[in-house]
Amino acid sequence: MGKKVLIVDDSNTMRKIVTRSLRQAGLDFDEILEAGDGLEALAVLRKEKVDLVLSDINMPNMDGLAFLREKAADAALSSIPVVMITTEAGNDIIGEAKSLGALGSIKKPFTPDQIQETIGSLF
Repeated sequence: MGKKVLIVDDSNTMRKIVTRSLRQAGLDFDEILEAGDGLEALAVLRKEKVDLVLSDINMPNMDGLAFLREKAADAALSSIPVVMITTEAGNDIIGEAKSLGALGSIKKPFTPDQIQETIGSLF
């Protein structure tokens, strides 16, 4: 069975940009799932086996940091790798995301090469 990625961002346009960049980076995902916020992401993760989550930080309803906290507290979900894709440049926010389990971050705007560089090593 192929690998699945979940893209979590409140902007539909940004989810499409990330999807296109994944393909341009040559990353081999058989299925790309989407969620508009952390709450939707948790619902998807509880229904689907996902190999990687790419999540924004600033979102309504449940932001990326709250999502990381909830995911970490759920034993069935805690081992799923997460990379943050965000406009946040501050080391404090990225540091907090990493302390909550994020493997790394990609700063918007990004290129397919940056996606490959950050995520390629995970697969």
